[in-house]
Amino acid sequence: MQVGRRRFFKLCSAGLAGASAITLGFAPSVAEATQPRRYKLLRAKETRNNCTYCSVGCGILMYSLGDGAKNAKSRIFHIEGDPDHPVSRGSLCPKGAGLLDYIHSEQRLHFPEYRAPGSDTWQRISWDDAISRIARLMKDDRDANFIEKNAAGVTVNRWLSTGMLTSSAASNETGALDQRFTRALGILGTDSQARVCHAPTVAALAPTFGRGAMTNNWVDIKNANVILIMGGNPAEAHPVGFKWVIEAKVKNGAKVIVVDPRFNRSAAVADLYSPIRAGSDVTFLMGVVNWLITHDKVHHDYVRAYTNASLIVREDYTFEDGIFSGFDESSGQYDRRSWTYELDENGHARRDMTLSHPRCVWNLLKQHVSRYTPDMVTRVCGTPQDDFLEICRLLGETCVSDKTATFLYALGWTHHTNGAQMIRGSGMIQLLLGNIGMAGGGVNALRGHSNIQGYTDLGLLSLRLPGYMNLPSDTQTTLKDYLAQTTPRALLPGQVNYYRHTPKFFVSLMKSLWGDKATAENDWGFDWLPKWDKSYDVLAYSEMMAEGKVNGYIAQGFNPIAAFPDRNKVAVALAKLKFLVIIDPLVTETSNFWQNHGEFNDVDPATIQTEVFRLPSSCFAEENGSIVNSGRWLQWHWAGAEPPMEAWHDGKILGHLFMKLRELYEKEGGANPAPILNMAWNYQNPMDPAPEEVAREANGHALADLTDDQGRIVARKGELLSDFSQLRDDGSTASFNWIFAGSWTEQGNQMARRDNTPDPRGLGCTPGWAWAWPQNRRILYNRASADPQGKPWDPKRKIIEWNGTRWTGIDNPDFAATVPPGSKANPFIMLPEGLGRLFSVDAMVDGPFPEHYEPLESPLAENPLHPRVTYAPTARLYASDRARLGKREDFPYVATTYSITELFRHWTKHSRLNAIIQPEQFIEVGEKLAARKGIVQGDLVKVSSQRGYIKARAVVTKRIRTLKIDGQDIDSIGIPCHWGYEGATRKGFLTNTLTPHVGDANTQTPEYKAFLVNIEKA
Repeated sequence: MQVGRRRFFKLCSAGLAGASAITLGFAPSVAEATQPRRYKLLRAKETRNNCTYCSVGCGILMYSLGDGAKNAKSRIFHIEGDPDHPVSRGSLCPKGAGLLDYIHSEQRLHFPEYRAPGSDTWQRISWDDAISRIARLMKDDRDANFIEKNAAGVTVNRWLSTGMLTSSAASNETGALDQRFTRALGILGTDSQARVCHAPTVAALAPTFGRGAMTNNWVDIKNANVILIMGGNPAEAHPVGFKWVIEAKVKNGAKVIVVDPRFNRSAAVADLYSPIRAGSDVTFLMGVVNWLITHDKVHHDYVRAYTNASLIVREDYTFEDGIFSGFDESSGQYDRRSWTYELDENGHARRDMTLSHPRCVWNLLKQHVSRYTPDMVTRVCGTPQDDFLEICRLLGETCVSDKTATFLYALGWTHHTNGAQMIRGSGMIQLLLGNIGMAGGGVNALRGHSNIQGYTDLGLLSLRLPGYMNLPSDTQTTLKDYLAQTTPRALLPGQVNYYRHTPKFFVSLMKSLWGDKATAENDWGFDWLPKWDKSYDVLAYSEMMAEGKVNGYIAQGFNPIAAFPDRNKVAVALAKLKFLVIIDPLVTETSNFWQNHGEFNDVDPATIQTEVFRLPSSCFAEENGSIVNSGRWLQWHWAGAEPPMEAWHDGKILGHLFMKLRELYEKEGGANPAPILNMAWNYQNPMDPAPEEVAREANGHALADLTDDQGRIVARKGELLSDFSQLRDDGSTASFNWIFAGSWTEQGNQMARRDNTPDPRGLGCTPGWAWAWPQNRRILYNRASADPQGKPWDPKRKIIEWNGTRWTGIDNPDFAATVPPGSKANPFIMLPEGLGRLFSVDAMVDGPFPEHYEPLESPLAENPLHPRVTYAPTARLYASDRARLGKREDFPYVATTYSITELFRHWTKHSRLNAIIQPEQFIEVGEKLAARKGIVQGDLVKVSSQRGYIKARAVVTKRIRTLKIDGQDIDSIGIPCHWGYEGATRKGFLTNTLTPHVGDANTQTPEYKAFLVNIEKA
């Protein structure tokens, strides 16, 4: 049979496996499959960029044609992997292979459009009309609803009736403009994709180690001896990054362990796979902690020297029957004052290096985890006990100095009502094993979107500011109060305690925001920042929208009706808005939420009075800028073409809208115009800020000559800063994001560096490629890779060492470079005690130790660990959502959502190639459950929850087992989350129709991984 390549793809994607297709004779002929296209790249322009999907940040080469004439536009016609890239090495996954189809998708937006209230059609409008109308709506709403002072008379400058969602794949430079735009207007209802994806990562890792990011990097995975993949599926979600897992297996003999509700693609190449009930991970992890302690598989020297095991906790701290001390049942919140150390007369934590004190962290931890026996793990998780014990044994082997384990996780841990505590549990295990700061070690959050890390770094969340600083609350009425409450004191003598420099970071940010208008006399513009009274995250804000308390919403590169939980509630909320602004390169379900799409979106447009604006923006291939991958690498990319037709860059849209609002306030006055008029929007073209300008602003520069302690000039007025050690709190420096200081210096754009020379020890450190925050460090906490005397724990994997005068090595030391070994300073320099925290002190709202609570929709009648406290007492649950929770009697099966290799969230369904490969919505159901329900392969099935239903094709599989949980058989259903009623794929249902509107106690990240459903033939 003679077929071409495209026809071959179509045949293979119609449901046949590749091998089966070849067997049936559908393979192309040798000549057709291998004959090159002659001169394809002749006269083409090559542009370097990065893939827009997951957080691996793969390098790509884009080729475009265009003669460069004034009115001629380049067109990208070919994309391939960049062979020089240290992580991807020229590889692309199926999503990356479809990038060209994404750029030229038939669903690309080309013109501004407007949907009038009650209308059933879009109408094309001009950019001037769109910007003018949106600015007018925003100003009128702000003037009518702006809160300058609260009931107590405190200046709060907040605007709650209009909100903004920001992207996860746009550049850092767009994100910086987003932050300026929202804070100048006083918007508190702002969030990014980070909220619904990886916010628990920061909430868990920062209190454990000091920073809330991936500790190591993608290439470093190859150095591990044991790899635990739990709460993620990198072979599916991060295929190119997964090559480093395979390299660890092949070249390092690493054992790969996968613990997951499904036998997934990562499990297919693992040495050991074991099932687990979705939502029970804390029990498993605390069971591992208990096993390590009881079997003495602990790196004792590391634990004693580098963790808070020896610190003594206050006498009034308790834990009893599922409740920690300080719980207020009426508010559902904890008073956390007892969750800290007993202090001496100098304000330092008391310590017992013998670990014999009954209230030292070590003994409290042993007591806390003693209930998590192997029997309890099997009872709660359904994990076979033999599997669990073997996993413990393999992990326990890395408690020695010359072996390391690495943990890889993603949304499988973050998408739970106790997701932050799952991640905390992994950090505790790694501290006990001595695997933090080590090559091949760490807790590695595999971020899901290309720049979700960058948008987190930029503080694009309701209550955050750039560089992991908090936005002031309305109880912090002055700058002095704010800095006093947010600047930590050292809890042990002699510590680096780097957050003591918070005043330098904050004042430099204020100088960047308000420029010359920020002075010492007005507290650097402190009052112009909005002050919060509560969180206005996506759960809180969608609740406000549903209550009719929100008038306007801007969704930039975000598809909330497909991403927020309980899509039916979101649809009601959007219909109560007065206006909705969509900034996106593609047609989204949110932009068309008012259209009737039959069973997929059954609405009457005439009843929906929301004005909707659809503004076409550029995509990744059409902008200059930087993105941050999982490993904290800031990588600069370049545009290979201009946006199509009348589409604009995001920065241009924001620039025009902000300048129009400023113009209206200059002409008309209105509610507190000062923050808008004083915002430093000082770009060569304020209507279209250049990414390079914004990037230099993020790095920061000297506003006066800067001198060191000896009076020597280290930076002259006007120069770019070399690193964040040069920041000052006297107004002489400006830096938009202190952790990015050093990314663009007087030596040039460090993010654009392309030296891929490997380190001499072959550990995969390439410090000359791009730039990593902080200070280009590739492995965080690397001082802990050497013992207190400065001797590397493992000489074969030496990262840094003391040379007699300073710390040097293949990586920049994550430590004060000239502080010698033997000093009092401990390795975890961002924490006030300098020690990794087994006990998280008062930093987490639901407990200093992880504790298992059942998902709010549970198949169990009660929590086996403490029946009187079944659910997390501090989890986010609104009264209106309680009635929308399903009962196990009606919905007996556990559902969990996931991603597949060929599609990425709701983007790649706009790419024809990816749509061909995975055209139709499906769900996975185990063989036993399918047999009981009379479901066979390919049946159309209906999956329902208390909130709604979806229909999809059934894939009957051995990959999902029936588990014995607390004496009863529990079945699970796997639901991919990619389809919708827009795109090149066949129309499908939005998976979040099924998910509950509940969230993690620490971050309010929604629960997508463990909820109850029923299933039947449709």
